[in-house]
Amino acid sequence: MIDREVQDFAARLMAEGGIPEVAKADAIHVAVAAVHRMDYLLTWNCQHIDNATKKPIIRAICGAAGYSSPEICAPLELFPEEN
Repeated sequence: MIDREVQDFAARLMAEGGIPEVAKADAIHVAVAAVHRMDYLLTWNCQHIDNATKKPIIRAICGAAGYSSPEICAPLELFPEEN
């Protein structure tokens, strides 16, 4: 659900450099996952979300706001290992 809390946190993610302002939908995607305490956020978006330089920033912003950061990963990362 995209409520006021999600919208406010998405704005914070953008304001604090976790997600660029031009990617508001991506900020909302991350905010929904954090606010609703999802364990994982699966995404193919490696530009703004599953990005090695952005993930630590996103995690820090989540923590500072009192949210646990979801584990951000591409769907392929959750496939079981084959023996």
